[in-house]
Amino acid sequence: MIVWVNGAFGSGKTTLVEELRPRWPEALVLDPEMVGYVLREIVDVPTGDFQDLPLWRRQVAGLAVGLVEEYRRPLLVPMTLVDPVYLDEIFGALKEADVVVHHFFLKVAPEVLARRIDARRFFPDDPAREERVRAWCKARIEACTAATDTLPGDTVFLDGESTPRELADQVLAHVSALD
Repeated sequence: MIVWVNGAFGSGKTTLVEELRPRWPEALVLDPEMVGYVLREIVDVPTGDFQDLPLWRRQVAGLAVGLVEEYRRPLLVPMTLVDPVYLDEIFGALKEADVVVHHFFLKVAPEVLARRIDARRFFPDDPAREERVRAWCKARIEACTAATDTLPGDTVFLDGESTPRELADQVLAHVSALD
């Protein structure tokens, strides 16, 4: 089983997964950004977004399936994934492998997202890079918040302004109710 925690940059995906970890110790965590970082070291990413690389999407799906099949443990995946074609591609590969996906989306108001992104520290020793990353995240707020209309019908929407504990309670209740 996979619990995919989706939402805009700054919505609290990683924070929610960090809250879930001690409460669900058998769960593994897969951060697909790490796959993107590895690919950036090997190949050019012409658009600047590794999600645009078909290889990234295949590798994320394949790694997720492999982890679930090999270790037989739940998998927590904190990752913004709002392009409907890319989401269908990855989730389709997971479904084809008979992996159950519980998809959660953290809804947060755009002004709150911008405030959270401004408060984050990405590269404190490199102010120019820090500002580029911050601008990149903020530039995607509109597309991420608009994506709620194109997400799969079984997506569970959560109020991303709730506390991490409240969100974890909701995720765990939802997942256990379906088992």
